[in-house]
Amino acid sequence: MSERAGEKKLDLLITGVGGQGAILASDIIGKAAVISGIPIRAAETHGMAQRGGSVVNHIRLGSDLGSMIPKKGADIMLALEPMEAVRYLDFLKDGGVIIVNTQSIIPVTVTSGLSKYPEVQEILDALSEKYVVKAFNADELAHEAGSRLAMNVAMVGAVSGYLPISKEVLLESVKVLVPKKTIEINIRAFEMGREEVEES
Repeated sequence: MSERAGEKKLDLLITGVGGQGAILASDIIGKAAVISGIPIRAAETHGMAQRGGSVVNHIRLGSDLGSMIPKKGADIMLALEPMEAVRYLDFLKDGGVIIVNTQSIIPVTVTSGLSKYPEVQEILDALSEKYVVKAFNADELAHEAGSRLAMNVAMVGAVSGYLPISKEVLLESVKVLVPKKTIEINIRAFEMGREEVEES
């Protein structure tokens, strides 16, 4: 398989819970890749896409293979929720990067007493044994930026430094895809997410 000169290849898995905005996050990256002329394949798989179910997006940049990332194939996982990071770990290559939002969403099975949700710190410690983990509370960060709804964009900001796409193009994509009146908040959330990972 020939790699074109200087072509950037990256397999990114975005995981989250329905209603968190995982799809918008992948749309922003996808649109930015298209603007940048980077070949992209993407696939979405939903457990239950309504609020509360798992949502997973596969994004393959610079790849001419299928749109689904194979097991142990992802370079980076962007997890909008801590347990969702654990759920899809078998897709991440050993030593891969996990950027995780530490704000947990407790599923119905836990609130109804059928199962137990582990401490977020326990999850992070376990992940850190095999992977590079960058963790912060993206909900709180988005709240500081002006709206908790911008959490997904804060997470795109957090992963932006790892993508073969310029920050400017990603922000251009944010401006096109978020509601007009929320553009400033989303740009602020993006910048704050990016800083969070650069500093850690």
